[in-house]
Amino acid sequence: MVDLPLPASPPPPLSAAEHRRAWLDMIFVDHGFLRAIYGHVHRVDDHLVRAAQPSPARLAWAKQAGFKSVLNLRGARPSCGSYILQRQACHDLQLPLIDFPIRSRGALEKETLLAACTVFEQLEYPVFMHCKSGADRTGFMATLYLHLVRGEPLAEARRHLSLRYGHIRQAKTGVIDYFYDRYQAEGAAKGLSLPQWIASDYDKAALDQGFRENWLANILVNKILRRE
Repeated sequence: MVDLPLPASPPPPLSAAEHRRAWLDMIFVDHGFLRAIYGHVHRVDDHLVRAAQPSPARLAWAKQAGFKSVLNLRGARPSCGSYILQRQACHDLQLPLIDFPIRSRGALEKETLLAACTVFEQLEYPVFMHCKSGADRTGFMATLYLHLVRGEPLAEARRHLSLRYGHIRQAKTGVIDYFYDRYQAEGAAKGLSLPQWIASDYDKAALDQGFRENWLANILVNKILRRE
């Protein structure tokens, strides 16, 4: 499925009951009670922060701290309490919200990857970037940002895909690491930039077929940590 970044649509009006249900869904269904304890907020550089799904209070903090836009790597989720409250909070705070679903359980479509390479050119900085847990998708995009925007060598930028941030490369989410592995082995070795390799040589089916995950790590990530 091709996913592209889009500005969030205006939030619909909520009744008191709908607002209450959204809060309950965020806290108990979307595991917001865990993020209330630890928001997994980490500085990438002076212009970008990576984090777990923010609450309305965290978004208010981001606005007060001077952030100019929010990049939501979970995408628009109109039935999810966290997204309902986030979209309303960003609207009320006049904080631009960009929805860009990045999937971490399989290789991404070529068009999505090319959009990921340019999305940082479209944002107002500083940017508050998040997924659900702040471990996998934020790590993928932080690596991309540091390499393409800040010019860091990819091997150094990949520090954002590590256990320090909760990323477990042995699980299915390790397809993110495998994507960068294949580029370094196939594209960089031929002198191609990452966007050039994606445009000319990237093969989604081959990436999916070549990656092997560890079943025990999958149990940890999917059943215990409940990652998306």
